[in-house]
Amino acid sequence: MHSLMRQFVRVATASTLAVVFMIPQDSLAQSHVVSLAELQSATIAATQARARNIETLRAFVSSPAAEKALKSAHIDSQKVKNAVSQLSDQDLAQLASRASKAQADFAAGSLSDRDLIIIILAVVALVLIIVAVR
Repeated sequence: MHSLMRQFVRVATASTLAVVFMIPQDSLAQSHVVSLAELQSATIAATQARARNIETLRAFVSSPAAEKALKSAHIDSQKVKNAVSQLSDQDLAQLASRASKAQADFAAGSLSDRDLIIIILAVVALVLIIVAVR
């Protein structure tokens, strides 16, 4: 009786292993894995968003008002422009959003030159501090 039970366990184990190894592993994993096309499109979208944010900040720092503010604060604008690319995606997105809002408010007349200069210097200070901490 004891050997019959052992033989039954062996046959059951062998059958289970045979079934497990006969099923293609790809078919089991595909339902839980993100497709390559989805990964590529997400990567492209993130890269494009980063490039837009970098361009937004560089354009903001390159504006005549920003150049004037940076010169008055004795800050090299090229150093700031180079530092922008070293920011994380999250920091870039936040600062680009603030820069866009400040430019829109200034264009609409909601901000004075003095307010814009203060905002520019604050953004530049944030960029330099974030880069220095890393």
